[in-house]
Amino acid sequence: MFKNAFRTAATVAILATMVVALLPTNFALAGDAEFTYVAQYRQDVPVTRDTASTSEISTLDPAVASDSVSITPIENLFLGLTNYDPITGNVVSELAILPDDVTELVSEDGLTWTFTLRDDVMWMRYDPASGEATEIRPVVASDFVYGIKRACDPRLGGYYGTVAAKVIAGCDVVNLSDPEEVTDELVFGDTIQVSAPDDTTVVITLQFPASYFFSMTPMWMLRPVPQETIEEFGDDWTQPGNIVTNGPYFVAENTRGVRRTFVRNEALPADLFSGDGNIEVINQPLIEDGGTIFALYQDNQLDSTGVPTAELQAILNDPEYADQLLQVFDLAVFYFAFAHDKPPFDNVHARRAFSAVIDREAFVSQIRQNRGVPMIHFTPPGMAYAPPINEIGVGFNPDYAREQIELAGYPNCEGFPNVEIATYQGAGTWAEFWAAGAEEHLGCDPGIFQVEQLEFSVLLEVIDASTPTQDRPNAWTLGWGPDYGDANNWVNDVLSCTADNAFLRPCTEIDDLIDEAAREADPNRRAELYAEIEEGFFGPEGEHPIAPIFLRSDYVLVKPWYTGPFETDGLFGGAHWGAFSIDMAAKLAARGE
Repeated sequence: MFKNAFRTAATVAILATMVVALLPTNFALAGDAEFTYVAQYRQDVPVTRDTASTSEISTLDPAVASDSVSITPIENLFLGLTNYDPITGNVVSELAILPDDVTELVSEDGLTWTFTLRDDVMWMRYDPASGEATEIRPVVASDFVYGIKRACDPRLGGYYGTVAAKVIAGCDVVNLSDPEEVTDELVFGDTIQVSAPDDTTVVITLQFPASYFFSMTPMWMLRPVPQETIEEFGDDWTQPGNIVTNGPYFVAENTRGVRRTFVRNEALPADLFSGDGNIEVINQPLIEDGGTIFALYQDNQLDSTGVPTAELQAILNDPEYADQLLQVFDLAVFYFAFAHDKPPFDNVHARRAFSAVIDREAFVSQIRQNRGVPMIHFTPPGMAYAPPINEIGVGFNPDYAREQIELAGYPNCEGFPNVEIATYQGAGTWAEFWAAGAEEHLGCDPGIFQVEQLEFSVLLEVIDASTPTQDRPNAWTLGWGPDYGDANNWVNDVLSCTADNAFLRPCTEIDDLIDEAAREADPNRRAELYAEIEEGFFGPEGEHPIAPIFLRSDYVLVKPWYTGPFETDGLFGGAHWGAFSIDMAAKLAARGE
């Protein structure tokens, strides 16, 4: 998953694979049988979580979302087949009823998965004006068929459609088609092998017996969506007042540049809240300045916050914050990406040189203030079949970098063209550190580097593969956090030439290895293949499609009245608001209210 603000961590290894698609049939429309529920508890002060965000939600559409800012609310708006337990990280039942032995779900040949659904969950529409929610109809198997098939539709431009296309039978045929030639009949017909024999049965057929598929079943692009709502409102179907959801929370407000608010769905069966938390309202204003957010936290107006870099050492040494400071680890790897479709990084030697000038230990120490672990290959520890950390890859090697820049045709960086680097907001120092390394070790003129910091959704737009080459930067910052615990989620879903990546990396022999590793059943052979793949990407003769920098850890401040599984929730997918609690009396007392 593309990362802007990462969450917590644990070291877990889960088997997983990709998605599958389903066909919309036999909607059980509610007709005149509609029921209304009051969305908030009848009390003067609802239990409210107050946090702030620096980034906008890109989308609330499960078929389109690819970044954590969007995926977290989607996690709480839409229920899927399965879920990740917020404490253990295990795959657990959600709308699908799971047997004790999950192998009972799959056919002997490993290709066909059959899920039986519970029948007590409703599609609901929340009215922000009245504060009430209307029951529309039950969630049925055909909603999964429609949702998964829709995720395969290349006309939507969703990143995770390509992820689904790597494993679900027929999804590849649809997703790899020219969007201008794709029709609704192709998407929602019989091509994609997902079906609903009845209202409570979902059948998904894979292209091959992927060992990791079950751990993919909680993913957001496999979730059901209401076809009639999408057809009624089109692109506006996710707007407050229009959107129909089936999850623990409703959208009350999503005002760009101002705030977003969500309220608890009290009509949902209690066992589907992913915990025994008590939060009724999620209130999240949009504030670009981290210093302002920190000041609001100090004034007890926010329940949690990240720690501004400028304040970190003071907070670490301040006993007042000792019981509020948490160090959280995740499995997200940040990197510099190269545009392969334009000079100078269409040249592999230039990519190798600029990767090898990054002193990752110094970066983590100086730029990150030791909040992270240097990375010289991509798949992090904790993922199944990940190579031992930093045993594969060139890493920081100035001599090698100088050799490569000369092979690229730019000895001592002479004649090297201008390089535009796009970064996250607040990550301009990353690019400055990179440029300084190129100046020191390659002799590059610092004037050739132009750095632009962009809001996350804008960054995703400018680096998109569909953006004309001349309008794309030469390099950019990005991060990837796990969607499921397998090395396939890293090298295949991100770096392969068939992934919907912004690098525009051409296909090579490494892609044959990636495909072989995904289909391999023997664990030992899979481990060998993924080590070979990482060497082919990041070794001395590697392609270096990106330059990995670090595996992130960070510090967060949490008020004593705010409790929950901060260290474990949200490692895969989005955090679960239903797993957290607020002692509202203590919070109001601290505010003097």
